[in-house]
Amino acid sequence: MTLPALPRPLHLVNEALAFLLELTAIAVLAWWGFATDHGLLLRLLLGLGAPIAAMTLWGLFAAPKARFQVGIPLVLLVKAAVFGAAVLACLALGGPAAALALAVSAAANTALATADRDALITATRAARAQH
Repeated sequence: MTLPALPRPLHLVNEALAFLLELTAIAVLAWWGFATDHGLLLRLLLGLGAPIAAMTLWGLFAAPKARFQVGIPLVLLVKAAVFGAAVLACLALGGPAAALALAVSAAANTALATADRDALITATRAARAQH
């Protein structure tokens, strides 16, 4: 059974929240990298490398206009990896409440967005089948 698509205003709010969560994950990964106890070179490498790696993965597989159009399982795996890394970074930075908030928000947003996209795809296919 497919759930109905979200009303347009709620869809837009959820998409905006998704973007804010993505930016938050990138910022947390950078913060974690620069805050490590290691030397300057490793801090620079982690502070720049972790967010760049996350953005690259996201852009290749999980973004709405991703370079490679892959199935939803791989999209969800990439999202889980990026958000999971950001949650672990929050924990490493000493923010368990922030880590929990990020994990719950990202999971709820992703679930809602996935259900919404599925409903829109199903509705589009049904409309095409009628014509």
